[in-house]
Amino acid sequence: MKNDRSQTEDFTGPLKRLLAAIVVIALLGVFVLWRIDSPRVERFRAQVVDHVLPSFEWAMVPVTAGVNLLRDFQSYQALHAQNQELKRELQTMKKWKEAAVQLSQENARLLDLNKVRLDPRLTFITGVVMADSGSPFRQSVVLNIGSRDGILDGWAAMDGLGLVGRISGVGRRTARVLLLTDPSSRIPVTVPSSGQSGLLIGDNTRTPTLDFLDSPDIVRPGDRVVTSGDGHVFPAGLLVGEVAIDPGGRMRVRLAADYERLEFLRVLRHHGQERIVDPGQLVLPEVLPEPDSPLELGQREQVQGDSDD
Repeated sequence: MKNDRSQTEDFTGPLKRLLAAIVVIALLGVFVLWRIDSPRVERFRAQVVDHVLPSFEWAMVPVTAGVNLLRDFQSYQALHAQNQELKRELQTMKKWKEAAVQLSQENARLLDLNKVRLDPRLTFITGVVMADSGSPFRQSVVLNIGSRDGILDGWAAMDGLGLVGRISGVGRRTARVLLLTDPSSRIPVTVPSSGQSGLLIGDNTRTPTLDFLDSPDIVRPGDRVVTSGDGHVFPAGLLVGEVAIDPGGRMRVRLAADYERLEFLRVLRHHGQERIVDPGQLVLPEVLPEPDSPLELGQREQVQGDSDD
């Protein structure tokens, strides 16, 4: 038995060493061949790749499936996190909705208790934006409503968020809206948080400048800007936007209206405020002359008789 085992080891030992040497020589040959920069070798290398890779395509199937499974799992995690975030936002919105409904009901009750008289002239008519007639030097849009609909020059135009501009030019079936971004636009505005009044001046940008403030130091970025009602053009309290500061330190207004999606505009029917000519008539009634007493009439007749004599 020992002789058979020794003979087997004597036979397999040289064979193993021979096979190891052949493998090492083959690997060295492949390495040297792969490092040679020669057109002939490059063609040979391309042929080897063309013949070898297709035969290994079956081996790449589970790897590709595993990568796709990993990507699907990551996408599922992202969708799950997004779903949880949307659920939290939905709960928050439901709370705000309930609060808004309660405030609306409370406001209606208070208006009814106080017998508040709302201005019936502040109704509106909605028009469709037909075309943009603007240019690098003029910013305006055209609506499909005009004088036949009762539109007057100077009325305010708003979208669902804020003030867009004013009517400037009325035809029978169309009207042109001069946007707040137009260089010729000048709108009196006020900042309710600080009580500062100023002028919104268009400059062909989406953030017009805010000038002529009495105390600009007390105005902060993010403060709401509304129309002041000065000039008897616009009604007071229309939302314009919020204060912003440009890199140069100049005060501007980030408009609340979405100028990228101007499809429908509401034109407010506003015939201006009643102007007070004589303020005293609002406080004291008009004084009428009192009728003369009989004694005063007798004395006046006697004086007239003496003068005739």
